[in-house]
Amino acid sequence: MPAVPALAGGAPPPSPHTTTGAPQPQTLADLATGMKGEAYAYAAYSLFAAEADRQGMPAVGKLFRSTAHTELNEHLREAAALAGTVGLNTANLNQAISGETYEHQVMYQRFAEQAREDGDLEAAKLFSEIAADEGRHRDAFRAALTALSTGRGTVPAPPTADVVKVPAGLPKVKADRTKANLDTALHGEALAQAKYSLFAAHARQTGKPALARLFEGTAKVELQEHFAGEAVLAGLVRSTKENLRKAVTGEHNEATNVYPAFAERAAAVGDTAAADYFHDTAGDEAKHAAAFQQALDRLR
Repeated sequence: MPAVPALAGGAPPPSPHTTTGAPQPQTLADLATGMKGEAYAYAAYSLFAAEADRQGMPAVGKLFRSTAHTELNEHLREAAALAGTVGLNTANLNQAISGETYEHQVMYQRFAEQAREDGDLEAAKLFSEIAADEGRHRDAFRAALTALSTGRGTVPAPPTADVVKVPAGLPKVKADRTKANLDTALHGEALAQAKYSLFAAHARQTGKPALARLFEGTAKVELQEHFAGEAVLAGLVRSTKENLRKAVTGEHNEATNVYPAFAERAAAVGDTAAADYFHDTAGDEAKHAAAFQQALDRLR
């Protein structure tokens, strides 16, 4: 798995699309959906790049890697700036605590129970293990919040990721419900990794290096252990040709359906900065789709 990227310049830069107020609720929801998709693309394309390298296709690996960088460090960061995702360190910790609590107490426990009911015991085991990890993450973030808010105690040391290798392969689960839950979990872990990287950059910029290390370490666990483990069970990585076909389909859908619809809705309620962002991102995704299609054509 790739290392969690260092975000240059501390906190994310302000959006180039200036805005005069907070976006409307639907626009905020569309920005959140876009962020989740961009985070997932970064994580998936990073795995696809590694597989292309293993298959002796360095040019394709470079294409996947550079596209992944754009999705995370341009598209997601700009959406986060428009949505106001990054706040004060205490607000970022509260946001992280809320997410980890939900995953620990609700989401992963439900997924584990359903996987057991469906006979996907390997998935049930992984979901239970991740639920326990998320509880530990929540507790560490709570301790960090106490240290920052009261001056009592210290920010915990960052967790260490048990890095999972992700070879190409078919899904290791059989139930449609487990497959759907894995997809939800993959998107959630990818988004957590991206957000914690942003929170880490802000913490470092504001003189809180221990908090930055905690966010960075947790981001690595989410990406290199949780996302990777789920990717193995989901059969996310296939042959490079199949990975390219999947990328073409996804980028084309974002370019022609997802982001144009977001742009139209944002413009209709006067969120012109977000509308411009969605429009520009649709154009980028169209270019990505074309580049992936060209790479696929060269392999035929």
